Amino acid sequence: MEDPPLERPDLLLDPTADPGGAALGASGAEASVDPSWPVLLRRRVIGRAVRSPRYRWWALTAILAGLLSLNITFTVFVVALPTVRSQFHTNFSVLTWVSTGPLLAFGIAAPFFGKAGDLFGHRRLYLFGLAGAMVSAVLTATAPDVGELLFARALDGVQGAATGTASMALILQLFDPESRIKALGWWSLVGAGGPVLGVTLGSPVIQYFGWRALFWGQLALLVVAALVVALLLPSRHHAQRGPGPEPVLPAPEGEWGGMDWVGSWSLAGAVTAAMLVLSIGPIVGWSSPGVAVSGVLAALFFGVFVWRELTFATPLIPTRYWRRRNFMFAMGMRGFSNFAYFGGFFLFPLLMEQVYGYSVAKVGFVSVVRPLLFALSSPLAVYLTVRAGARLATVVGAVAVLASMGLFVTLRPMSGLIVIIIALALSGIGMGIALPATSASMANEVEAGEYGVMSAAQLLATQVGEVAGIQVVLTLQESVARHSGLANVHHSTRLLHSFQVGFWAAGLLAAAGVVCACLMRAPAGAARVATP
Repeated sequence: MEDPPLERPDLLLDPTADPGGAALGASGAEASVDPSWPVLLRRRVIGRAVRSPRYRWWALTAILAGLLSLNITFTVFVVALPTVRSQFHTNFSVLTWVSTGPLLAFGIAAPFFGKAGDLFGHRRLYLFGLAGAMVSAVLTATAPDVGELLFARALDGVQGAATGTASMALILQLFDPESRIKALGWWSLVGAGGPVLGVTLGSPVIQYFGWRALFWGQLALLVVAALVVALLLPSRHHAQRGPGPEPVLPAPEGEWGGMDWVGSWSLAGAVTAAMLVLSIGPIVGWSSPGVAVSGVLAALFFGVFVWRELTFATPLIPTRYWRRRNFMFAMGMRGFSNFAYFGGFFLFPLLMEQVYGYSVAKVGFVSVVRPLLFALSSPLAVYLTVRAGARLATVVGAVAVLASMGLFVTLRPMSGLIVIIIALALSGIGMGIALPATSASMANEVEAGEYGVMSAAQLLATQVGEVAGIQVVLTLQESVARHSGLANVHHSTRLLHSFQVGFWAAGLLAAAGVVCACLMRAPAGAARVATP
């Protein structure tokens, strides 16, 4: 289905332009000033692009180029951790924060950046995130010790929150409700496929040039992506094209009064304290003073957050959305299913190495099945969503994730590789089907001027689910193995049992994701969208 041509592209290029041709409020002398060559170049590029009926897809390509340059190093850096540990004379328990630190920083910063994008414009926020990613890449590539490395990766998570919320909000502004599910499918494809491509291309780079070269290469990609985004995306977008009410444009510059600072910091404090409980509890004991204090702080911060959202004029996440089933249950499904998906993702390599005796290289090869099918199924899942509806697609995806955890639970010492591959495939396909559908469902519940809020809410649920899944599932498996005195035992039914307990925990949360999906509401009288 072809998108209709944009109406009045000149107004997209200059939101202050008068339909008669002159800029509003510009005097004759001011109007005669020749713009600089970068401005002329950008106007020419955008002027040509917006006249095309496919402009939305050109803009989507620019957005996805930035996303790819950001996430291409996420997975492959794990390959370099043994080398990093040796160079910095540290241990793996410290280096796990290279992966979980950015995820936690992402979840904490997402609500703030979502609101900031709604206030000041998502294109500006997206470019800010790309610039921050460049700084993070340089700091990572030049890190002299593990402390600066962890700081650089945490910064990468913060700017990831800026680009993540802005990229989705831009897509929701560019595409109307009938066609945005297709765009979100491609967004999920790049989000899941970028790390797969990174493993394929980055592993040889690490082997022959060292892990620091990986981030110098990423820096070059980020520079190119930033130029493409700056050229192709106009400063402001209409939230939708065609019939319908006029969208709410970003607030004028400088209106920080609309920012919910108390809500931002209290939510960040609650999430940080809760994750700290999960991180230090297994190490120092669940009844230790540190865990107790962190738990109390998490509850207090969350109480402050709820109070603020109920009383502030422009809250971080407006409370009217808390009563909308397709907003809250879609967010719950994302959190629970990502708990299972990422908990299983980190548990799987240990299972294959310790129980089945696979080499690291073979485990890496088999592991690609899950993110690869995640990436490939996202665009294909569009056909299911537009024909059967977002609710059914979400239910199908959540059930697939639950079935995957069920297969892992039933593994035996002599189980064949084909069963393991099917379990991995179900996880990847399930998440590939469900995530674009939940994004579209949540987007259809919010007003045009609050797409950043929606993006932040779903990314917060996703990141908290991921971090909690990693910490809880791995901790549970290690605790069961240690309690039985089997930490160093391989190829045994009893060691396999400790992994099954971890997958049982992941399965319980996946079941909660299925419940949330079933409680979503199918839009009354919604017509099926024709696929192109």
